[in-house]
Amino acid sequence: MTRQSNYILNVRLFTCCFLIGSLIACNENQEKAPGKNQEAAKADTVKVFLLTADSAQKTISLPGELLPNENAQIRAKVQGYIRKLNVDIGSRVKKGQVLALIDAPEINTRVQELNEKVRAARSRYASSKDYFDRINEASNADGVIAPSELQRTKNQMMADSSEYNAAVFAASSYRQIGGYLAILAPYNGIITKRTINVGSFVGNPNEQPLFELQDNSLLRLQVPVPEVYTGAVLLNNSAELTTRSQPDKKFKATLVRASGNIDNQSRSELWEFAIPNTTGELKAGSYSDVKMRFLRSKPSMIVPTSAVVTTLEKKFVIKVSNNTTQWIDVRAGFNMGDKQEIFGDLNPGDTLVLKGNEELKPGTTVITKLDKK
Repeated sequence: MTRQSNYILNVRLFTCCFLIGSLIACNENQEKAPGKNQEAAKADTVKVFLLTADSAQKTISLPGELLPNENAQIRAKVQGYIRKLNVDIGSRVKKGQVLALIDAPEINTRVQELNEKVRAARSRYASSKDYFDRINEASNADGVIAPSELQRTKNQMMADSSEYNAAVFAASSYRQIGGYLAILAPYNGIITKRTINVGSFVGNPNEQPLFELQDNSLLRLQVPVPEVYTGAVLLNNSAELTTRSQPDKKFKATLVRASGNIDNQSRSELWEFAIPNTTGELKAGSYSDVKMRFLRSKPSMIVPTSAVVTTLEKKFVIKVSNNTTQWIDVRAGFNMGDKQEIFGDLNPGDTLVLKGNEELKPGTTVITKLDKK
C-alpha cells in the first residue's frame, strides 16, 4: 500500500513539473513575440512624393526709379549780364530755341576789332602777292632781278599770307564766342529749374547752371534685380508698373539694357526699361512698384517647401531608396510660396520625403506612403 502511494505521488509530481515547464515556455514565447513587434515598430512610416521637372515661374514686385531720357545742365560759356529771359520752369522748348540772352559789349567790340585786323592783313597780303608776281615775271629775263631779291619778296608774301590766315581764324573764333551770348536749347524738352534773373552776372566757372532741361517724352526706369533672377527669362521682355501719384493706372515698360554686373553691396544687377511718355502722365524722379514675371529657360526640379530642410550648414532634401533615407544637398532657386525650385544631384522620379527634418538621419529604414496630392 505504501509503494502504490509513492507511485501515485511521483506521477502527480511529474505532472505538476510538466505543467509548470509548459507554462514557463509559453510565457517565454509570449515575451519573445512583442520583441518582433517592437523591431517592426522601429521602421516609421513617412509620406513621400515622386520628384518631377517643370518650368519654374515667379512673379515679383520690385521698387524702381523713373529717370528722364536726357537731363542737361545749361551754363553760360562767356561772362556777362543776363539781358533777356525767354523761358521759366515748366516751359516746353524746341531744339535751338533761345532761352536767354547775355549782354557783353566788350565781345562785340573785340569782334569788330578783329574784323578790321582781317581787312588790314588781307590788304598787306594782296599787296605783297602783287609785288611778288611782278618780280617773278621780271626774273624771267637774265640779269634783271637778283635771286636773293626774288626769294625775299616770296618770303614776304608767305608771311603776309600767314598773318592774314591767323587774323581770319581769330575773328572766326571770337565770332563763335559772340554766338554764345544766346543760350540755346540743345534738344526738345521742358525747363525744370531756373537759377537766374534779368541782370544776373553769369559765366563764372563754379556757378550753378542757369537752367536744367529734361527730355521726358521717353522715360528710363531703373530697377535693381536680385541676383537669383538675373539668369532667368523675363516674360515678354517687359514689366508693369504703378506710381504713387497714379496708383489706379498701370504702365508697360520694355527692357532695353542691363548693367552686366552684380553690385557687391546689394547683390543685384541694374536693369533699365524704356517707357513712352508722350502725354506727360509720368514724372521723372518718381518711385514706382514694378511687377515682373520670370521664367526658367528649361525645366527644373520643383518640390514642396516642406521637403527642403535648412540648417546653419546647408540645405538638403531626404531621398528614399530601397526604404533607406539619404540626405541630398541642394541649392535653392525660385521660392514660389508653397513650392521651391531646387538644384542638386537629383533626377525626375526620385522618391523624396514630403516633410523633411533633421531627426530623420541618413541610413534610417522607413516605410513609405505615397502622397497623392
